[in-house]
Amino acid sequence: MSDAIPILEVRDLEGGYGSSRVLRDISFTVAPGEILVIVGRSGCGKSTLLRYMVGLSRPWAGSVLFEGSDIWSDSGRVLSSARRRWGVLFQSGALLASLTLLENVMLPLSEFRDLSPAVLRLAAFRKLDMVGLADFAASYPLEISGGMQKRAGLARALALDPDMVFFDEPSAGLDPVTSAELDQLVCSINRTLGTTMVIVTHELPSILAISDRVIMLDSSSQGIIAQGRVEQLKEHSDLRVHAFFHRLPQGQANDVA
Repeated sequence: MSDAIPILEVRDLEGGYGSSRVLRDISFTVAPGEILVIVGRSGCGKSTLLRYMVGLSRPWAGSVLFEGSDIWSDSGRVLSSARRRWGVLFQSGALLASLTLLENVMLPLSEFRDLSPAVLRLAAFRKLDMVGLADFAASYPLEISGGMQKRAGLARALALDPDMVFFDEPSAGLDPVTSAELDQLVCSINRTLGTTMVIVTHELPSILAISDRVIMLDSSSQGIIAQGRVEQLKEHSDLRVHAFFHRLPQGQANDVA
């Protein structure tokens, strides 16, 4: 993957809220077909970075390039085009409670595809079937479990057969078994479809299960303090990295080191 032309590149990015900087000098690439996981302790800017990457907020400085073109170019055409080739699974699932699961998945299809109602329904049903929810197509979000809501959100994120899917804390609020099942589903979709995935999470079991490569952010440095495969980061010399991947309080990590 390191030799592949990046599908996404973040270059010299800076950002924050109001007058408070959260991120600075953020640069990395994402290879086609890769599962890149962005990690770090709470408050380090993971979700903020994701918002910049998917075009929900404009960074203070720097670039986000999709296939070599800056999504924040003045024309806005790059971002508009990119969004048709991306899927996003938000932490809450962001399903519309007044619509069935099938209707939720049909939404992006009806907005961006000129298809007959019958074809729209069939395409949406196939995505629900892909995530194991075909039998719940007529159910409403509040009638199913939290784990099923996440899978329905994933089906909607996959509706347009995207080249990339972004995830914001996909395992948040799930029990360990349901979280593991979601991890398996994510890996299966990546292997089967070759979909590039960028995942923000602090859940260590998920990081170990799904990542090809990991980037770690830190609030004190406001940037990337480590990146590589999990096996490399578990043996990293930085005590903050060591503590995170071994689930150690910082003081205990100092003692171990």
